[in-house]
Amino acid sequence: MSVLAATNIRVVYGSRIILDGVSISIEPNERIGVVGRNGAGKSTLLKVMAGLIKPDEGFISLQRGSRAGYLHQDPILEPTDTLREAAERAFEKLHDLHEEQHKIYDKMATATPEQLEKLMRKQEEIERQIDAMGGYAIDHKIDQILHGLGFTDAQFTIPVSGLSGGQKGRLALAKLLLEEPDVLLLDEPTNHLDIDGRLWLEQFLREEYKGAVVVISHDRYLLDNVVDRIIETEQCRLIDYPGNYATFVELRAERRMAMARAFENQQKKFDKEEQFVLKYKAGQRAKEARGRATKLARARRDNQLERPVELANFKMELPKAERSGDMVFAANGLSKQYTNDNGEPKVLFHDLSVKISRGERWAIIGPNGAGKTTLVRCLLGQIDIDNGTSKLGSNLKIGYYSQNHAGLDPGKIVYRYLQDIIAKEVPGVQMSEQQARNLAGAFLFSGDEQQRELGTLSGGERSRAVLAGLISSAKNLLILDEPTNHLDISSAERLEDCLSVEGGYEGTLILISHDRALIDSTCDHLVVLDGKGNAEIFHGGYTEWHEKHQERAKEIASAEAEAKRRREDAEKARNRAAEDKKKQQQQKKPASSPSGPLSKLERMKTEQIETRIEQIQSRIRQIDEQMGDVWSNPTKAQKLGDERSALSSELEPLEFEWSRRAEEAME
Repeated sequence: MSVLAATNIRVVYGSRIILDGVSISIEPNERIGVVGRNGAGKSTLLKVMAGLIKPDEGFISLQRGSRAGYLHQDPILEPTDTLREAAERAFEKLHDLHEEQHKIYDKMATATPEQLEKLMRKQEEIERQIDAMGGYAIDHKIDQILHGLGFTDAQFTIPVSGLSGGQKGRLALAKLLLEEPDVLLLDEPTNHLDIDGRLWLEQFLREEYKGAVVVISHDRYLLDNVVDRIIETEQCRLIDYPGNYATFVELRAERRMAMARAFENQQKKFDKEEQFVLKYKAGQRAKEARGRATKLARARRDNQLERPVELANFKMELPKAERSGDMVFAANGLSKQYTNDNGEPKVLFHDLSVKISRGERWAIIGPNGAGKTTLVRCLLGQIDIDNGTSKLGSNLKIGYYSQNHAGLDPGKIVYRYLQDIIAKEVPGVQMSEQQARNLAGAFLFSGDEQQRELGTLSGGERSRAVLAGLISSAKNLLILDEPTNHLDISSAERLEDCLSVEGGYEGTLILISHDRALIDSTCDHLVVLDGKGNAEIFHGGYTEWHEKHQERAKEIASAEAEAKRRREDAEKARNRAAEDKKKQQQQKKPASSPSGPLSKLERMKTEQIETRIEQIQSRIRQIDEQMGDVWSNPTKAQKLGDERSALSSELEPLEFEWSRRAEEAME
């Protein structure tokens, strides 16, 4: 039985149909990826399933007792909360249960036997709910998820009002994961995550989260590693594919080729019928021609196949850039640090030496805040370095894509913007309107979209326009800082095609990105910053580096485990030797009495034992009363629990000794 289903959903904005009679059913524990062009209805579909948008037609059904959780792009958080307090709000229901439990304990103290029985049943039900929601062990879970999404302990006390937009997005994701709904509806959960955060999220969704997941993502590696079903939004419909993203790409290509062949065959059949009608409409076979014309019109009306979405990539002819010198960058002993908000120095990188040659493809990777953009600006001479030297090569024509598209004329239409960029950046080259439209089409702007003003474009569309102009402006060095942040998968794949040598770009590339698929497809050299001031130069792609990094991590873990085992074995051997020596010494020592030395308990008077037993029992009762008040303070609860365990351990031998003496007195 499905945990969530959407049936015959239709959504219309003005005169534009977004979804037209679509249905989707989600089974428990299922992992579904939603892909499609920007604006094709992916986010609308999730918002409808989350109950945030009411469809014009159709209905949503959620299994009784189940919860669906939606990741908001603009999360609503309490600004006065600290980061950790905001995450802990995921357990507000658990805290309410603890409050209710405490009230029941209070009522039990004065309840009649009949009332007590009802209260105990209610208390058992609350205990069951508390255990199901994590009980008292929520602190570890909160820390685990916040750390996994890239937060440090030092950031836990930062007020929400002091967080950046990206940090708030990660905090909202952490809170949703902690709530553990039965269905997770995630709209671009990796938007603000670095590579380590994406790897952690993949592992969490794949191995730890037990509910169903529906995820919109442009991260192809996440879709490959997490989902087992792909839903594509296309032309207001949903198309269902089994398997992960790699399987989807193959199946979609086969489907579109089959559609293309069927469409072409149908068009040939229609053309043949139309030729017959034209040839015989006025002759002896005019009646037959009219009948076939009627059938042709009916077939075109009722059985016309849709033209499939274009299969092939558009082949571009890029203007050739001038040849740069053999050396593009040479840095030796590069170091850079800054002072953070606490007044402490933060080292971004130190003693970094790297040489980048003409035509090489380099990616700079690392955690958020590791200094990737700063490194590029140091290489370009835009920022002073603390130590070392950096030298630029000769005859460089640099194209720099930053995440801030400042200086664009919002009133300029797309294809004219491209014409003006080429005229400005490539002297002597004039791009015709058709050439500019072809370039825009290569970056997935349709005919109507090519005439839209830049100011009316979405973030992803504006990014595509800027990238089209940059890649086509004859630069022999391209520096791209997070170019796929606002791009859908189709646009990212088109960018990969354009940056390849086969696609026409023969210059040098420096890429800053968390998009592992983009890095693997375009770069074969890496600068890896670890966020702790260290840098690694690796000659190879991302996947190759990651596999070797994992092997090294396993070797280190194995070596540490072996060293720990040896230390423990040595400690056990020392303890055995000490114990043997102690036994030998005891055997040589004369006995102090026929029955041996008296223990501490044997030396105590019976009155002393009774007094101590009463003290311990009294203190244990006090602790049990206090435990109901400190459930929300894990540190104090742990301290009281440890004290109670110690007292119980002391009480048992005292009671045994008291009982032994009582039996001896009776004899």
